[in-house]
Amino acid sequence: MIENKGKIADLPLAEQQSLLAIVHSIPVFASMDGSTIECLQRAELIEADTGDRVLEQGGFTSSFWVLLEGGLRAECTDPDGSQRTLANHRGSETFGEVPLLAGTRSRIECIISEPSRLLRLDEGSFWILMTTCPNVRKRILANMALRMESLQALVMQREKLASLGTMAAGLMHELNNPGAAARRATAQLRENLTRLQELSLRSCRMDFHAEELTCLGDLQEYILKPHKPAAMSSLEQADAEDALAQWLEESGIEDAWKLAPPLVGIGLTAEKLECTRSSFRPEALSGALHWVEALVSSIQQLGTIEESITRVSDLVLAVKRYSYADKIGQQTIDVHESLQGTLVILGHKIRQKEIHVAKEFSPDLPKLQVTATGLNQVWTNLLDNAIDASPQQGHITVRTWMEGTNMCVGIRDDGPGIPEEHRPHIFEPFFTSKPVGVGTGLGLSIAHKIVKTSFGGEIRFESQPGSTEFIVQLPQQTVKTDK
Repeated sequence: MIENKGKIADLPLAEQQSLLAIVHSIPVFASMDGSTIECLQRAELIEADTGDRVLEQGGFTSSFWVLLEGGLRAECTDPDGSQRTLANHRGSETFGEVPLLAGTRSRIECIISEPSRLLRLDEGSFWILMTTCPNVRKRILANMALRMESLQALVMQREKLASLGTMAAGLMHELNNPGAAARRATAQLRENLTRLQELSLRSCRMDFHAEELTCLGDLQEYILKPHKPAAMSSLEQADAEDALAQWLEESGIEDAWKLAPPLVGIGLTAEKLECTRSSFRPEALSGALHWVEALVSSIQQLGTIEESITRVSDLVLAVKRYSYADKIGQQTIDVHESLQGTLVILGHKIRQKEIHVAKEFSPDLPKLQVTATGLNQVWTNLLDNAIDASPQQGHITVRTWMEGTNMCVGIRDDGPGIPEEHRPHIFEPFFTSKPVGVGTGLGLSIAHKIVKTSFGGEIRFESQPGSTEFIVQLPQQTVKTDK
């Protein structure tokens, strides 16, 4: 329980001197002389028990605190409700100056960790201290700068880790899909090869006629020849499968419904398979068509495996490009490749909401030669916000163009727009309109800082209901490239 023991000036002289001696031993107050010590006469002596909160996160503080004896811990509650301990202090310490000087809400809370004695200066007494004691003012301002820098570095690092966690989860999801598809295709291919061996062995025991071998040879040539069948709608494909299954059943083929889909998938129709019915003896027809289906299925599974491996390779290449763009040193960046890589990384979120992405890339956009880092972080934050803002089956447009000597990138969504009252605060740290646990309020602030500080550019937005576009403008620092 917090107990106010009164102002120092009202305490017995011996106790006053004892308290001021402790204060004088604290580095911030070491330079105070006899006249400036008078400022502390207005400070209140506070005794607090374990668990007492002397500074609340999110509140406006009106006090500057001096921990004389005991201990406290500084904590921070994240947007998802989890708590983190930022620091533990025992003995002498000062705190509370950051929100007082900055005029902002406190970003941390201070909790007493063991029975303690503290001094509290109200806002008026604090400003008197800052005015009458220049040396103390310097120390307090230096402490504030260090704490602000440390806190900013901490929250920036946490935001990057949160983004990395989101990306890692997305990549695992992305890699799992082609991996699972390749596993299924491999299992099916193993089954097909077994069937092909059995059917081939059975065929070797039969004395095929010349016309039967010719028919099989023609079908094999068609199946193995690289070609892409005409695309069909779901209804057209279902009708084609039903028609072929009926033809197979009329020909006395077992499992006609099972054979029809892969045969239709490669473009085989009853007309193209007619040579089997006209050339093969009835006892050999079923085995021949099952052999054809096993070969078709094997080719299709190989295509699936090849497509899966290509997808994994594309993801790995996108991650390599994404990582390379954040390396320190002189480098040349293809902005289109950078944007495309980020779209690949966020592909799982885009597909989850069935969002259509339109890319309107300028063919004459030059490459960017820079020494700064973090451009991919800008695209990630802006695209992630656009995805969150877009409705299900919404639209996002990513476009590039030149404005004089400036390179511009626009990312537009068709969400509800940014409310008028939120617009002045949109780039402020920790400002977010998303639900608790969804956003940290740092994404746009970080993007704004990277564009402005690291690249010397500008970032602006235009918003109305149904259309919000963030525009990144970068100075043209380019190298000539051969088109």
